[in-house]
Amino acid sequence: MKKSLLAVIAALLVQIVIAQTGDTVYLFSYFKDNGQDGLHLAYSLDGYTWLALNNDSSLLKPTVAKDKLMRDPCIIRGADNQFHMVWTVSWNDGGIGYAHSTDLVHWSKQQFIPVMKDEPTARNCWAPEIIYDKKNKQYMIYWATTIPGRFMAGDTAGDDKYNHRLYYTTSKDFKTFSKTTLLYDQGFNVIDATIQPVGIQYMMLLKDETKSPPQKNIRISFSNKLYGGYEKPSTPITGNYWAEGPTSVKIKDSWMVYFDKYTQHAYGAVRSSDLKNWTDISDKISFPKGTRHGTVFAITKQEFDKLTSALQKQRNQY
Repeated sequence: MKKSLLAVIAALLVQIVIAQTGDTVYLFSYFKDNGQDGLHLAYSLDGYTWLALNNDSSLLKPTVAKDKLMRDPCIIRGADNQFHMVWTVSWNDGGIGYAHSTDLVHWSKQQFIPVMKDEPTARNCWAPEIIYDKKNKQYMIYWATTIPGRFMAGDTAGDDKYNHRLYYTTSKDFKTFSKTTLLYDQGFNVIDATIQPVGIQYMMLLKDETKSPPQKNIRISFSNKLYGGYEKPSTPITGNYWAEGPTSVKIKDSWMVYFDKYTQHAYGAVRSSDLKNWTDISDKISFPKGTRHGTVFAITKQEFDKLTSALQKQRNQY
C-alpha cells in the first residue's frame, strides 16, 4: 500500500514538472548486465536527469535467437506512428531482433531477421539501428559485422580478431528486405553507428573500435546521402576514456550525444551547438545505475501519460 501511494505521488510530481517544461518528454531505451532480461526505459524532461520507468524492471523479455539477449535496443517512431525496435540478439549470430509497438508496453511478436544470411562466415551483427527514409518511404537498418578475411586493413588491430565494417538493408514493412550492402569502410575497425539528418546532410556518429594502438572513442562522419558516401571520421569528440554506443538528440539549440563509458560502468555525454566544438558534460548528467548502450527518442506528454498509466495498471495486476 505504501509503495503504491509513493508511486502515485511520484507520478503526480512528474506531471506537474512536465506541465511547466513543455510537451516533450525524452525516453531512453537501454539494457542492463548482458541483456538477458530485455528492454529497459528511462525518461528525462531536460536531457540531463534520467529516471528509470517501471521500477527499472524489464518491459519486454527477449525470445528470439539461440542466446535470447536484448542488447543495444534502438527505438524510433516510424512513419506509421508506431515504435519500431531492433536489437542485438547475441554476441555471435547472423541476424538481429525486431518488434513494434503502439504504446511501448504491448509489443508485437518478436522477429529474427537474418540480415547476414548471404555471408555464412559472418561472425556477428552488433548494435543495429533504424532510420526512416522519407524520400523512398522505407526503413534503413544498419549494424556492424565482422567477416573474417574480408578487409585486410585493421584485421589484426581489433579484439579477438574482430574487424567490423558497417552494413545495411532496407524494408518498407519489416517482412521483405533488400540485399545487405556495405555502408561504411574507411580502413579501420568500426562499430556502434547512429545516423541523424542534419540540414541537407546526414551525420553518422560511430565508435573507432581499434584496439592497437588504442582508440575506443566516438567520432563523426558526414555524407550528402543516406546510403553511403560517408567521409573519413573526425577526431574524437569524447575524452580520455573508452566510450561506445553513441546516441544523439537536439534539445533547443544544442546537440547532446550520450554514450556508454563501459570500462568505468558509467554513462557520459558531450554537447555542441555547431557539431564541431564539443563540451564534455558527463559530470552534469545522471542515468539509472547499470544503464548500458541505448537510444534516445522523444514522445509527447500525452503519450507519456498513457505509458506511465499503462505501466502502473500492469504493476497493479501483480
